[in-house]
Amino acid sequence: MHRRRTATTARTATTARTATTTTTTTTTWATPAVAAAVGLLFAVPGLAGCGGSGLTPGTAAVLDGRRIPVDAVEARVAALRHAPGGVSADARWETEGPARRAVTELVLDAVVARAVADRGPAVADTEVAAARAEEERRLGGAGRLARELAVQGVPAEAIDDRLGRELGIRRLAATAGADAGTPAGDAAVRRILAATATALHLRVNPRYGTWDPDRAALAPAVRSRPAG
Repeated sequence: MHRRRTATTARTATTARTATTTTTTTTTWATPAVAAAVGLLFAVPGLAGCGGSGLTPGTAAVLDGRRIPVDAVEARVAALRHAPGGVSADARWETEGPARRAVTELVLDAVVARAVADRGPAVADTEVAAARAEEERRLGGAGRLARELAVQGVPAEAIDDRLGRELGIRRLAATAGADAGTPAGDAAVRRILAATATALHLRVNPRYGTWDPDRAALAPAVRSRPAG
């Protein structure tokens, strides 16, 4: 999805994380190249179709009338299957976790993009390039960065989007007078993203879970228990 970026520093850093239940893993804004980030891993039990979400078939999510198609999610998961350090074909969660991560990444890209666009100018491509060069230097090469992000559900072709999103998140925290790496900054960013997601009328296909505005993350979909 198209994204405007907001100017900020080229140096990326890990921001605060939110602990979740055993069915939903930690939400992290930044790459693990800076510190011990674990990425957006959401192993949510799958639900068939679009259920009562009102979404058209083949739609993973809708924001402000713009669709994230299931095809885009499947393409991202397919890319991860072939990425070093990415999805393992024999992983126990292979049919659930990667798709949830893909939807979360795509949704966050769109939500952060709108929040950033509402608050300032775009992040320059040169800033993203500088951030990428710094991450590669930290980790010891482009291949290592690609492997680290593949573990988080980010294929090689989405690395610049991920880094741009991190820069945007740091900018969002700054607009609130906080540092994204602090609890106060993290809370401020989550409030901004919650308001933005609401303004975008975000809806997610229940097969991938439901959006939790307080955590700015996908939460497990609730499945009804059979009677008796």
